Formats: sequence, C-alpha cells, structure tokens
Amino acid sequence: MPADAPTILATSGGLRNGDRTMLEFNSLVHHAVTLSGVTGRAPRLGFVGTAIGDQEFYAHRMMEASRVAGFAFTEFRHFTMPNHDDMRAALLEQDVVWVTGGSVANLLAVWAVHDFGSDLRAAWEAGVVLAGVSAGSICWYEGGTTDSFGRELRAVTNGLAFLPYANGVHYDTEERRRPLVHGLVADGTIGTTHCTDDGVGMVYRGTELVEAVTEVDGKGAYIVHREGDAAVEERLEPRLLPPV
Repeated sequence: MPADAPTILATSGGLRNGDRTMLEFNSLVHHAVTLSGVTGRAPRLGFVGTAIGDQEFYAHRMMEASRVAGFAFTEFRHFTMPNHDDMRAALLEQDVVWVTGGSVANLLAVWAVHDFGSDLRAAWEAGVVLAGVSAGSICWYEGGTTDSFGRELRAVTNGLAFLPYANGVHYDTEERRRPLVHGLVADGTIGTTHCTDDGVGMVYRGTELVEAVTEVDGKGAYIVHREGDAAVEERLEPRLLPPV
C-alpha cells in the first residue's frame, strides 16, 4: 500500500537503546510507517546500511529492532555485491526504506556506481516512504554538511536532490554544525537549508515541507536562507509524536 504522494521523512533521530535488544525504533521510524498508510499486515521496512559499509552486526541489530516493532525486514546491501538480483523491484515491495547514518560522501559514491539513486527515485515516485537519519537524511537533498572527509566539517553538494534544498543534521548537539550551515548559506555554497535538532524529522510531500515532527519534547527544526550576504534562520516548532 503506497503513500498517497511521494513522501520523505528526513531526520536526526529514530533509534534508541532497547530493553531486550541493542536497538529499538523510536517514534520517528514508527511515524514513517504511519506515513506509508499500511494497514492489515506487517509493515515492510527496507534497511540500507551503505553509509557504514553494510556492516552485518548493525543490520542484525536493525533486524532485531524490526522484529520487536512487528515489521517485516529487508536489507539492501551493496558490499560485496548487491544482494538482490533486481534492487528496484525489491525496493518497490517496501512500505518504508530507512537509510542509516555514517559517511554520506561514501554512500553517494557507492550508490552512483550502482545507479541506486534512480532505483530509489522510482520507489519514491511510486509511494514508498523514503526516510533516514543523518547521512540517511542528507542524501535526499542537494547536499549539506558532513564529517565524511575528516574531523573538520565540510560541505557536500552532490546529493540525490529529490528535495531542492540543503540539509543540516544534529543541529543542537554538534556545535560546529550551525555556524558552518550559516557560513555556507551566506557565501552561496549551499542554498536554503532545512535543519533538525536530534530527535526531529521533517516531512515532505513531493518537494514541499509539510510538517516538522519530534520524538523529543522541546527540540526544533529550522530553515536557513540567504538575505544579501547573510544567513537568516527561522525556527519551526515540531509536533510531538506519541511515544512508542
């Protein structure tokens, strides 16, 4: 059952420590499932771990989190080779595709080699909800800020550009993120940038931002745009999601 419009949930959250497992899905992952509109069966969640090199131990943790949540789990892996004969067809069978954090620069490079971006676009246009955290958020935009290249944060500008903005993640917990976003917007390196505090997500229907949501009370979302040679920041108040 696809969403009724192309939908993206871009986040700086979604996971928490589990009681009986290493990880559990927090409210943002559950909200991605809600956005898909699935009813009457177990939601199908596809997991993409390219940004951490498709580490098997982490995929297992995500599979356990899916089991606890009552979701049907499918992994999409590119190391050492794609793990589905037809990646696009397998993506189209999902309700939600969740992309984990890590190196967004390496993620984009691997996806480009395999033309996985076009497969994800086909899924998005068909109503599969695309979602993720950190690198798994930035990838849907034109670019953003990243530590993929080293300890000093830099701009990345070769995102999939499904969304015609840049993205700033971990806006409240990594002190270098906000000033770099402001500097890059002010000098024109990146365009209007949508940013999330940890625990916050932004919901898009097509390319329109329709809502900010949060699993942590008191957190914010932000839009940073250029006026003259300066960056101007607007805070959005997210809707608090119910706990799970």
